[in-house]
Amino acid sequence: MTDRAGARIVIAPISVEDAGEVLTLQRAAFVSEAQIYGSADMPPLTQTLEQVEEELRSCFGFTARMGPRLVGALRGRVDGDLLLIGRIAIAPDVQGEGIGRMLLEAAESSTDATESELFTGSLSEANLRLYQRCGYRETERIAQGDGTDQVFLRKTLRT
Repeated sequence: MTDRAGARIVIAPISVEDAGEVLTLQRAAFVSEAQIYGSADMPPLTQTLEQVEEELRSCFGFTARMGPRLVGALRGRVDGDLLLIGRIAIAPDVQGEGIGRMLLEAAESSTDATESELFTGSLSEANLRLYQRCGYRETERIAQGDGTDQVFLRKTLRT
């Protein structure tokens, strides 16, 4: 696969050995989210290496690399017929280049789940646009008590 600029993107299963790079990537990727919400107190920024390692032991996911560089990561798990997409992190300098879509497609096609669900914050407009372009539809909003909502979206994968 290649991004819009023609750089080769390699999508591969995530592993515990990726934990250090994943942590670095997610911290870089979620700085813009922290700025949007006015708080750095969010799990992608406060997670420890040990917590990421434990997550990677108990979930599945994919990485996106440009050469040796990790530019994207997605984590998720399957609960019955539902694919639960957890954290998607894309390097800030390549956001908007299709890497998130590639990671979502890899996760969706790797499971027999009939439906996929993910969530984001109501102020995360770029995330909402991406998920909607990928076929996700809003199913629920949960007020967070600070004027924002947690927005849940679902997509039918197969019938």
